[in-house]
Amino acid sequence: MNRDLALDKLKNHDEPFDFVIIGGGATGLGCAVDAASRGHSVALIEMADFAQATSSRSTKLVHGGVRYLKQGNVSLVLEALKERGRLCENAPHLVSHQAFIVPIYSWWEGPFYGIGMKVYDMLAGRLGLEPSENLSREETLERIPTLEKDGLLGGVIYYDGQFDDSRLAVNLAQTIFDQGGIAINYVKAVGLEKEAGIISGVECEDIETNEHFHIRAKAVINATGVFTDSVRHLDDPSAQTMIAASQGVHLVLPKEFVPGDAAVMVPHTTDGRVLFAVPWHEHVVVGTTDTPLDHIDLEPRALEEEIDFILANAAQYLARDPQRSDVLSVFAGLRPLVKSGGSGNTAAISRDHTIVVADSGLVTICGGKWTTYRKMAEDCIDHAELIAGLEQRPCVTAELKIHGHTDAPATDHPLMSLYGSDSVDIHAGNAAHPEHAAQLHPDLPYTVGEVHWAVKHEMARKAEDVLARRMRALFLNAQAAHDSAQTVAEILAGELGKSVGWAEAEAQRFRKLANGYRVTPEHPQRD
Repeated sequence: MNRDLALDKLKNHDEPFDFVIIGGGATGLGCAVDAASRGHSVALIEMADFAQATSSRSTKLVHGGVRYLKQGNVSLVLEALKERGRLCENAPHLVSHQAFIVPIYSWWEGPFYGIGMKVYDMLAGRLGLEPSENLSREETLERIPTLEKDGLLGGVIYYDGQFDDSRLAVNLAQTIFDQGGIAINYVKAVGLEKEAGIISGVECEDIETNEHFHIRAKAVINATGVFTDSVRHLDDPSAQTMIAASQGVHLVLPKEFVPGDAAVMVPHTTDGRVLFAVPWHEHVVVGTTDTPLDHIDLEPRALEEEIDFILANAAQYLARDPQRSDVLSVFAGLRPLVKSGGSGNTAAISRDHTIVVADSGLVTICGGKWTTYRKMAEDCIDHAELIAGLEQRPCVTAELKIHGHTDAPATDHPLMSLYGSDSVDIHAGNAAHPEHAAQLHPDLPYTVGEVHWAVKHEMARKAEDVLARRMRALFLNAQAAHDSAQTVAEILAGELGKSVGWAEAEAQRFRKLANGYRVTPEHPQRD
């Protein structure tokens, strides 16, 4: 992916695109892949970086949703389990099977959760992973020796999927290009153009240069997540808001808190949500919260009470109580939930996706979750073809292999497999330039060559793009990411033709950002 070439194609496209998609998160990227793979001309614009908001801040699970089954939403679970299976097949370099153990401390919990997980298995059908089963106390502690032993009776083990969210986003952007489409970051939609009241294009601003330009389109799709209403108001300032933001916070702990390969699923917390402690990239991700927020921000921050909530609930199930000083990183994301009946409880608001077509023809899709992004995109493009007056073409993404797909991932360092088939080229680059094989930071499993790759081939433009989303350094160890800023900024400057002064300013900007991902024993640091 080359941003300069993509920008030139956007500005000089002679005919209207079939679709212009606003939003480069899971939903927008999925829509662009779907449309391009049907043979439509597609342009996707993202005001920040791909997956910079909600789509890089998930619990890292590809799952049917155990708690939705408990709520009786069988249709949502069925759809998600089907999509989980497809994603495992289409992106095996990014999606893996993950064992989850529900620890049992009351006699009635064993049969209750054991039966529930068997239903979960049954709903997955042929796309299921491995069957659930009951575990004895000894078997449970063998899999997770750090569980609270006092009162432990046993456990129930079941299987779901795990993935790297922003790496999948990058691969989806690459897939758009593979299918003949265009995707670009740091281009913002600042206006919607109309002819006779019908949307005919988008006024864009290149965030890097402040230059404005126009893209014509037969249909425009608004897939901007928590920013959905902002784009709808470009179309109709009087449009009623439809998004209720819910903040989810995760803490990242050292691997020693949950050693081995099994995750912990806590079925009930003090606020009624489930809590996960999941091994991920040789660390442990613990979360999440569900806090209604009125203010929508591209860079949300964890609240004091959210950090305390996660630590307190995790302590009930872990033999060693995690402290603030153990937290390597804290990250927050905003869920774009669709309002229903004015409910103030975001845990009760629909997680299903919603598609709305305005009188102007603007197609808005919102809600949903990463696991079902492909089905959301299929539904959206089916609608958008009608709005654009285009030939109805069948969706082909159910079996479309995502960029990087390989059944033989690299194993030379723990995270190189995430590049899939591209790892061969990264190795070749490191071999040609031995200095690229050097480790970026002693506490991070990344090489200098991966920074060069991110800039050259994955459209990384800032230190944050590299350290937060092409690599996951900021999410794994905020201090180590902070300390890597200067090296990364200098590589960016060299690849992008920027000055030494630009590199220094970019490193400082990232260090300020990284401070917000660190937690002190007293309080989380702010910018």
